[in-house]
Amino acid sequence: MADITRFRFISHLRANPTTHVRHLRNGKVAHDGAGQAFWFRALNSSLSEIPIDDREQPLLFHGRTQDFQDVVVQATVTYRVIDPALAAGRLDFGIDPNTGLWRSTPLEQLGGLLTELAQQTALDLLARMSLTEALSEGMAALRAAVGTGLREDQRLTGIGIGVEDVRVVAVRAERDVEKALQTPTREMVQQAADKATYERRAMAVERERSIAENELQNQIELARREEQLVNQRGQNERMRATEAAAAGQIETQAAAGRQRALAEAEADAKRVIGAAEAAAEQAMMEAYAELDQATILALAIKQGALPDIGTLNLTPDLITPLLAKLAETR
Repeated sequence: MADITRFRFISHLRANPTTHVRHLRNGKVAHDGAGQAFWFRALNSSLSEIPIDDREQPLLFHGRTQDFQDVVVQATVTYRVIDPALAAGRLDFGIDPNTGLWRSTPLEQLGGLLTELAQQTALDLLARMSLTEALSEGMAALRAAVGTGLREDQRLTGIGIGVEDVRVVAVRAERDVEKALQTPTREMVQQAADKATYERRAMAVERERSIAENELQNQIELARREEQLVNQRGQNERMRATEAAAAGQIETQAAAGRQRALAEAEADAKRVIGAAEAAAEQAMMEAYAELDQATILALAIKQGALPDIGTLNLTPDLITPLLAKLAETR
């Protein structure tokens, strides 16, 4: 809005850089441009203020598809006044010279025109599309169709309006229909989630099975190693017993050898003694063989070799030779 200051019979106007001010004095153009500042008299002046900045017009309307389904389109149109003089001649942008306010609602009129034109183009396009196509491809198609339709529309170019951009925010069906259409996708998502859950459970079961198998393999390996240890211990014990038996046998053989050697030595000694005794006896016998009977008997008596005599009968035949022998020795 332009700033207007009054000084008795004259006023001063100062406009923003984004507004185009058109000043007509007695029907002739006195000032025309953006960001104007000038003095004027309200009695002979006609003022118009046209915004030349980018403006956005929100759109929300219902449409019907080829299969008679109601859809809601939400979009935004960005536009600006590219020919202020032409716009001021077609729309009422006049302002009050005392307050600087618009006498009418030109932006509302322009917004209504843009809405109707965009809605007409969108409805024509939706009428040729099914509900599924409108929901899946409608945003891009509507954006292109509405943008092209507004830029080429003669009514907009005829009043100096240029469309900068068209954005389609959403194309939605009725709640029940949209919910019904979402059901298959939800089911697929749920199936995918269930599949992922099942796969995760299967993976967990597989991991548990692998862990159980590893534990079983470890137990088997421990049992096998324990068996090897028992076998090794048995072999060690058998080896110790074998070594002990061999050592005992060697010791026994050594003892037997010592006893055999000792027995042989004793036998040799006995043989030598026997031989010596036999030789002595033989020599004695040989010596005795040369003696007479009386001498031998006397020696026997002297050595006490005769047995105890309980009763001795002496006959004359026995005593006579002895006495004769005794007398001879004297």
